[in-house]
Amino acid sequence: MSTIHSRLRRRKLSVAEAESCTGGLLAAVLTAHSGSSEYFKGGAVVYSNDAKTILADVPPDLIHGHGAVSSVVAGALARGARARLGAKIGLGITGIAGPGGATPGKKVGLTYVAVDSDDHSAVKKYEWPYDREGNRLASVGAALDLLEKAIG
Repeated sequence: MSTIHSRLRRRKLSVAEAESCTGGLLAAVLTAHSGSSEYFKGGAVVYSNDAKTILADVPPDLIHGHGAVSSVVAGALARGARARLGAKIGLGITGIAGPGGATPGKKVGLTYVAVDSDDHSAVKKYEWPYDREGNRLASVGAALDLLEKAIG
């Protein structure tokens, strides 16, 4: 994270995020270094569908049509956080951390992580095999990997 921290500060880039299954863990990691206020605009823990809509501008029809845990919702979270907070880069995470929450076709560990910027947008799907804590940590790691690619 210290490399990402240095590169964000050096390039004067800003980051905003909207995270669901990680429950604020991504924001905690992004703000762990002194000086993170130079690049971290803020974020939202959008655990409920209503929160996804209210705080990250995810259209309810996307949630109803694709499910809260989907690539389109992850992308919308990244775009919504970025737009809401005026950041250069947006990150979004949605998934099923477990041990409960699985539905037909969506098992525990299924996670989508997204990044959105002018130069780089992507959504990645993961099927983590870990317990709740491991799934959350792996999802944050995946978001940091996408952030690193977006920084360039």
